[in-house]
Amino acid sequence: MQFDDSCLIPAIDQSELAHLVRETRQRLELSQAKFATKLGVSFQSVNRWENGRTKPLPVVLRQIEHLLHQMGDSGKDLLAKYFWE
Repeated sequence: MQFDDSCLIPAIDQSELAHLVRETRQRLELSQAKFATKLGVSFQSVNRWENGRTKPLPVVLRQIEHLLHQMGDSGKDLLAKYFWE
């Protein structure tokens, strides 16, 4: 697994990031707007991430990782796929 030089998170392909963001949001049962508010970003950012047009900043990926940890069992598979070796 490769890691992004700017932080200690894995470098994730843009299409995989879209899936990670969408799946995390859906498991939390949040709209894009509510998920954006939870992360402190705009609705447009979440929409662009889910459509594969842009990538979340490393700080936002750390927030998503933290949310997955908080989700317990329902977030374990996403943590294993995107954040752990």
